[in-house]
Amino acid sequence: MEYLSLMLTTQCFEHRYISPGKKSERERVVVVLHGLGDSWRGFTFLPEALGIDEFSYLLVNAPDSYYGGFSWYDFGGDPVPGIIRSRELIFQLLKELNEQGVAYSDIFLFGFSQGCLMAIDVGLRCPEVLGGICAISGHVAFMEEYPEDFSSVAKQQHFLLTHGHNDPMVPFEPAAQQFQRLHKMGIDLEFKAYDKVHTILQNELNDIALWFRGRI
Repeated sequence: MEYLSLMLTTQCFEHRYISPGKKSERERVVVVLHGLGDSWRGFTFLPEALGIDEFSYLLVNAPDSYYGGFSWYDFGGDPVPGIIRSRELIFQLLKELNEQGVAYSDIFLFGFSQGCLMAIDVGLRCPEVLGGICAISGHVAFMEEYPEDFSSVAKQQHFLLTHGHNDPMVPFEPAAQQFQRLHKMGIDLEFKAYDKVHTILQNELNDIALWFRGRI
């Protein structure tokens, strides 16, 4: 049958929806979580950069204002309340998408920096198996709570984690050690390191696109 893409929406966040490049019998959506001080506008390049016509995109703004942009949790203060609040909002967003007809297995998370932390946090605790979680240039919150606080399906989730050897914002070694610990706990993750600072490279995006294609 011919399928016309839904105009996906959410009551949880300011957002922009970008429809897929081609029609499909199902909606596959990437929820994009930006970094500190950014907004959904900073990721409007992503559909063209990844070049995956099967995907639609839901770009969202984090809940808190931060110097002209937005933040997922307090930077420089106590991050815990904001992380927990943002986690619950993203869980609600996933539920909203499912209620609009998108299977949980067709929902993908893409997060950078603070958004990376949120994507990992949600992925490890989500009660439903998602299509995949791509998390870039961030680290793991509440590491001491794992594996006890893994959801019942955490080990069925699929993660792609990337980081830069020269990242001045989120140091490489502590993050890499966290990722290694998650892997030893049974989390299905692929880790890729790049010669970069706190940014996203085109060759990195090429690798991410290849990984995403393997998940659809």
